[in-house]
Amino acid sequence: QVQLVESGGGLVQAGGSLRLSCAASGSIFSILTMGWYRQAPGKQRELVAVISSDGSTNFAVFVKGRFTISRDNAKKTVYLQMNSLKPEDTAVYYCNARLDVGLGKSKDFWGQGTQVTVSS
Repeated sequence: QVQLVESGGGLVQAGGSLRLSCAASGSIFSILTMGWYRQAPGKQRELVAVISSDGSTNFAVFVKGRFTISRDNAKKTVYLQMNSLKPEDTAVYYCNARLDVGLGKSKDFWGQGTQVTVSS
């Protein structure tokens, strides 16, 4: 069983910053990628940022230059530093981990979500 535990969400004013953390635990052979998605009310879940085991990253266009993602492989933890937050960044942020489950297969696991609210 694999668990992803998120922390760091909350309420912040526009222009402020928040840092999200997500720690993976359980029966883990290898983590391929870790990342963050978000879902605003009435909208589909969308990719925010993802980081691979080798440190390569991919960001959604709407967060480039404002958000950074980092990863501590030893702690199986991923971080999302969010700066210059905007009201449109308000959403539930979900941690994702794509794990190598053997035999050339991978599987996605999700955290429970953490609310980020940006007031104008």
